[in-house]
Amino acid sequence: MTLRVGRIPFLVCAPFFHDFLGRESEFKDVEFVDGAPSAHCAGLKEGSIHLSPASSITFAQKPGAFVLAPDICTSCSFEVRSVKLFAKCPIKELSQKVVRLTAQSMTSVNLLKILLEERYGVKPQYCSGTLGKHDDACLLIGDQALEENERHRFAYDYDLGVLWQDWLHVPFVFGAWIVSKTALQPGLKDSLRRYLDATRESVEHFRQNPLAALDRWLARYPVDLPRPVIENYYSALDYRFTEDRKRSLSLFFEHATSMGLIAEAPPLEFLPF
Repeated sequence: MTLRVGRIPFLVCAPFFHDFLGRESEFKDVEFVDGAPSAHCAGLKEGSIHLSPASSITFAQKPGAFVLAPDICTSCSFEVRSVKLFAKCPIKELSQKVVRLTAQSMTSVNLLKILLEERYGVKPQYCSGTLGKHDDACLLIGDQALEENERHRFAYDYDLGVLWQDWLHVPFVFGAWIVSKTALQPGLKDSLRRYLDATRESVEHFRQNPLAALDRWLARYPVDLPRPVIENYYSALDYRFTEDRKRSLSLFFEHATSMGLIAEAPPLEFLPF
């Protein structure tokens, strides 16, 4: 049987995957599927992939279907830099204004709605699709957000990781390693254990030699950013799924439930390895 892994070709996920590039033959029981967080959210729920560092909201969208890797996630020390609201006016003035939402991550979309409506009491007009010249603000994630940081086209920008931590005093969890319980069957469980152990090693190797890791990653997934900007980006990221991050994820689910964005706030359930 083949373990199907959702791989996200964004800079934020380079630590998880760089070690596997060029070594795929060593993992003959693993198939990588590239796609945005939204695609892997759908894949997990539909059963076309077994695990991914997907949008954290995915865990709550199909209660009881998934478990979480207990020690790795995608979070930040304070700012995340790659999940941002760019606006033409201050955030408190966005009521009835047009806010364009990314289609790449439902976690970021729902986080923005919680922040705007529950923290700031703002109710804008949410729209999807391509950014228009008359839009008042837009939510961008991943490499697109990092690239927009360099363009300086908007008068205001807001880092959603900062807004959440400043409000609730815990770092936000943008992505969790979500594992379908179908991967726990005897034909896949050993592959899953081996793969996650190798992923933890990949993160550690990235910490030890980020420049070499980025050389490997950018050769496969180039981005239009200066190399110093890319290298500095990782100073804002933290991949440890600590107790305060687990508490933060539960808080996110509670706020999403209170706003009707998800049906219920499920208890966190973790892999035993």
